[in-house]
Amino acid sequence: MDIKEIKAVIDLMRKNSLAEFEYEKDGTKIRIRRGPNGEPQIFTTSQPPAPALHSIPQPQFSQAPSTPPPTPVLLPSINSPMVGTFYAAPAPDSPAYVDVGTVVNAETVVCIIEAMKVMNEIKAELSGTITEILAESGKPVEFGKPLFRIRPS
Repeated sequence: MDIKEIKAVIDLMRKNSLAEFEYEKDGTKIRIRRGPNGEPQIFTTSQPPAPALHSIPQPQFSQAPSTPPPTPVLLPSINSPMVGTFYAAPAPDSPAYVDVGTVVNAETVVCIIEAMKVMNEIKAELSGTITEILAESGKPVEFGKPLFRIRPS
């Protein structure tokens, strides 16, 4: 159905006080309904055409019932205690305080957060192994944002 035919149907609906018109052809369905203010509302849906009778049926495979995937274990994180800029190293040309695989204790400095021109050393506050670094050096962090994931020891 093209736009001219749709306009003609709308005109017929107005002339004959019809509230709704529905048309379906080749998997396309058009429904025209008069809205509360009398203006037409047009709804369309399309469905793929039904397979031809001469087509070869496709095999249907059923999947064996599977066990649900295991729930991922979320490791504890070291979170930002303040708003500021995250730095992984004490200076741009220095190595990072920690990398993935680094074993830390509660007193190990893991990064610096600069806030109001003050460099604040951030300690791990728990013992374990760093498994993931979640912040990017030189980028801002928010209060409470996870900076590192750690596997407790």
